[in-house]
Parts: sequence; structure tokens; C-alpha cells
Amino acid sequence: MINDRSSLTIRGIGAAPGIAIGKAFLLERGQIPVPRYRLFGEQSVAEECKRFEAAVKEAEADLETIKKSIRSEFSDHARLLEVQQMILRDPSIYDESLRYIREERTNAQLAVIKALRKAKELFSGLSNDEYAKSRIADVDAVGDRVVRILAGQSRSDLDHLREGAVIIAHDLSPADAIQLQAGRTLGIVTEIGGSFSHTSIVARSLGIPAVTGAEHAARLIAENDFIIVDGRTGVIIINPGETELEFYANRQDEIQTYLKQISRHSHLPAQTSDGHRVGAEANIEAIEEIVAAKDNGAEGIGLYRTEFFFMNRVELPDEESLYRDYHDLAELMAPSPVTIRTLDLGADKLTSWCPTLEEPNPALGLRSIRLCLHYKEIFKTQLRAMLRASAVAGNIRLMLPLISGMGEIFEARKIFREIQAELTKKRIPFDKNMPFGAMIELPSAVAMADLIAQEVDFFSIGTNDLIQYSIGIDRSNEHVAYLYEPLHPGVLRFIKQTVDAAHDAGIPVAVCGEMAGEPLYVPILLGLKINSFSMNPVALPRVKNLIRRSSMKECCRFVEKVLRMRTASEIEEAVSKMVMKKFPEEFHVFDPNWIGNTPLAAKKKSGS
Repeated sequence: MINDRSSLTIRGIGAAPGIAIGKAFLLERGQIPVPRYRLFGEQSVAEECKRFEAAVKEAEADLETIKKSIRSEFSDHARLLEVQQMILRDPSIYDESLRYIREERTNAQLAVIKALRKAKELFSGLSNDEYAKSRIADVDAVGDRVVRILAGQSRSDLDHLREGAVIIAHDLSPADAIQLQAGRTLGIVTEIGGSFSHTSIVARSLGIPAVTGAEHAARLIAENDFIIVDGRTGVIIINPGETELEFYANRQDEIQTYLKQISRHSHLPAQTSDGHRVGAEANIEAIEEIVAAKDNGAEGIGLYRTEFFFMNRVELPDEESLYRDYHDLAELMAPSPVTIRTLDLGADKLTSWCPTLEEPNPALGLRSIRLCLHYKEIFKTQLRAMLRASAVAGNIRLMLPLISGMGEIFEARKIFREIQAELTKKRIPFDKNMPFGAMIELPSAVAMADLIAQEVDFFSIGTNDLIQYSIGIDRSNEHVAYLYEPLHPGVLRFIKQTVDAAHDAGIPVAVCGEMAGEPLYVPILLGLKINSFSMNPVALPRVKNLIRRSSMKECCRFVEKVLRMRTASEIEEAVSKMVMKKFPEEFHVFDPNWIGNTPLAAKKKSGS
């Protein structure tokens, strides 16, 4: 029976595709109230410090218990809990909380909240960085656990989750996420988080539709409300009417039937109908995503994000920790290639072991390859770990992010050769032919692509940053987000210039940004002669299906016409018409908003 409350639609971020229909299960309702009172006397201060320390120990023990109880198929996820355990003892939280108690005579709950607030100020100015938002969520989860213990409460037990329910929560910590079961969880809605959060990663790997960043969802949705969750568009309908329910139920059946049908062929090569072979690889940030990558037909890892090991840590990860991670990654994927990107963070995102820098615009500051060349030991530790791991199967490729010109390539190459010489002297084996590549994300790199191509073994185009830096907009800024246009004529010309430079030098070029995983852009990227598409694992079956049903010659002729067009809207209209004509069943299944969150769809919705 559908609840008789009136229907309400809210929106969040589509984090894991699919349609979920069922009753709501509230794991928690918002944040716990935090008391505010002042401590009097040294004894009360000492007792409050002991109360805080005991709460941290209890939180650590809780996480350890969960780690030991993880089902075997999720054993790799234990590492996510280790990160939370480290955050508990991070000086920016642990020491600061004690300082607030002792110096300001603040009660423990309020001290934790203040310490968390101060720690998150390090992330100020990073609203355009979804990865940073997800890491902030990790810090919030730790603070929430400690505050609830101090208040004599605990987080809701997922064992109480009934069969076939949609979880509604302010957030799911890694501890919550790894206890999910696909059979019992129809869908997930959280008030915070992004597409890189642990919740999103686990939901995608389990095939559970999820929406994150749905503000006030836990307040607007009541226990047992009947809801619909669209994990692709981010739409949540509370107590839908019969018409809405019928529409989404039909969509759910169509999507599931279609995805099952194309998934049966996802392990076939990504080869066009006229015999042109391209790569189809996965973007991942944790080893636990390898299963999803392989299940969806990944032919390799086109982007392995190494930032996980450097975020929310008290100290730098050591070489052995990195080596074990890279070793396992290479071994599990062998003989398929694995592209490991060196640290792609800014100094502003790092924790207590990195000096805090005053940067008015971190996006244009000390980040990525610049950071690694500034703090060379960070870079060398990664290179040594990668080179050592390359001896496992000879399938590791090194990739440098945010290259702006030849100087960075020369300096990075020099350090790379120094590490190779060091390992050779110590008789430590490594792949002497390990490919050395560069990400093309800046207009200056595009302008220098012909020269850079002479010094590297491959290119990978990071379209997310390339689009933002090329057009000069922040896609998370509501005032200019409509200008974020992947099919902007300037962006397409930059991609073509990069591909031409790479091919003239005899090296391959991949796309590892969001464009690679959007079916709408398959004809464009094929026509631009991209050698490899690298994307979120769940996007692989659809993209590979469209590649196999495309004609390379036809796509090249189409792109020749597109490159003569003058506006993004003109190109978007031409592309959508082509896709609708060429792949009618794909268009039908995901219609009426199959184009999804592209600028064209946004303009149509706004009536512009």
C-alpha cells in the first residue's frame, strides 16, 4: 500500500544508476543534538578528557569488531575502516579536541565538533572538487561516531534492516556501507556525499541504486514512506502517485532487462562494426572496485587514483604500504594493463604532515605534479613503489597529472631515471620498459602536445579539468554551471589537436574523464580517433555496446561536420539526433531524460 501523504520530489546526485522502488528505512535522522556547557575545576576538566579518550577507544574497538565480522567477499573493504581508525587519532581532531576541553573548558561533544570544524577549514575554497567533498564526509563520519558514543547512543544497526527497503541516512560511513547486502537493500539515499564517496563506490560495486547529496532527505522522508529513487538522475519521489509509480516501475523493468541483455556481451572486445578496435578500461580508486571492473568487461585499468592513501592520514604512507597496494592491483589485473596516476592533490587537501600554505586559489596552486616536484620525497616514494610492483606482471603504466609543459616532463623523467638507477644498483627487479605517460588537462599542454608526445609513451585526456580550464568555469558554481559544455567547439578542437599530436608521434591517446563514460559522446570520441575509453566500471557495458554497434568511418565523417559547427547547442542537437537514430532502443530505455545531466538537458528543463 502506498502511504497517503502527498507526493514530493527532491533531488540529489546520481551516484549509482538504477531505479529503486520500496519503503523507506531511516538509519538515522539528522545530526544528534550537541549540549553546550562549561567545565569548572581541574578535576572536571580531567574527567572530561578521560571521557573523550574513552569514547575514541570505544570507536576504535567498534571499527575493529566490524572489520573482523566483514563477509569474505568484502574483505578488501577493511582498508576503508583502517582509514577511519587513523582519522580518530589524527592530531587535527584528537589533540585539538583535548585542547578545547583543557584550554576553553568545553564539554567533550562540543570540543569534537569544534575540532572537526577547524579541520574542515583546510578544505575551504575546494567546493569545485568532488573528491575533496567525499573525503570530508569521512571526517564527518568519525566525528559523528565519537559524538554519539559520548551521548550514550550508537549508530543504528543495519541488522534491523528488513528485506527490500530503501536506506535513508544523513550519511553512510564506510563501516555502514560495507555491511550492506544487495538482497536486503533496494536503494540508498544520503544527505551528503558525492560520486567518489565510499557509499557510492560500494553501491556501484553491489549494483544498488544510490543518490547522495540529497539535502534534508532524512527530515522530509518518514519511516515506511513509499519512495522511488532514480540513481542516475538523482531524482527521489516520496509517496508517488499511481501514474508516477507505473512510469518508474516500467522504467525499472526496461532498464534491468536492457542492462542484463547488454551485460551478457560486455566481455566482447570494444570493436566497431567495421573492425576498428579501441580500449575499454575502468577508472577506480580502490582495489575493491576491481571485481566490478572485471564483471563489467574492463580490459584494463585506465586510471587508478592514488589519493586514497594520502588523504586523512596522520603521516605520509610509507613505500611498503604503497608497494603492497600497487603489487596487489597489478597481480589481480594481470595480464591486463594498469595505469597508476601519481598523486593528484593540492597541498591544501593534505593533512598534518604537509605544511599549510596560504593559497587564494588552490585550483591554480601547488597541486598534482607541481606538488610532487616540490616535495620530491613524496614523488620518489610513489615511483619506487610503482617500479617495484611493475616486476609482478609488467603491466603497470605510470601517468603524470596536470602537466603544463616540457619542464615538468624533463624534471619528472630525471627523477624517474634516478629511481631506476637506485633500484638497479640494489638489484631490485622492475619493468625497465614501464610506460611513462602524461595527462592532458591544461590548454598549455594541448598547445605543447606535439613536443610532449616526443617524451612520453602515451597520453590520457582528463576531460573534466580540460573543460573547466578551457572555458574558465567552475561546474559546481550554480551561477555558471550551465556553461560547462563537454561539446563546446573549443573543447572538441583541443581534443582533436591532442589526438593528432599523439598519433603523429606514434603514441596512443585515451580519455579518462566523464566524457568517456557517457554513451551520448561515443560517436564523437570514436570520430576523434581516441584509442581508449576509461570510465566508471558500471558505464562499461553501455559504452562497449554502442562502440560495437558504431561504424568508425561513419563517426569520422560525422565529426568532420561537427568540427565545422560554431556552438555547443548546435553540436549537442546534432549528436542527440544521431544517437536517437542510430541507437533507438538505448534512447528509448533511458528516455525521456536520457541525455541526463548534460547542458542540453539542463537548458531544456529551464526552458532556455
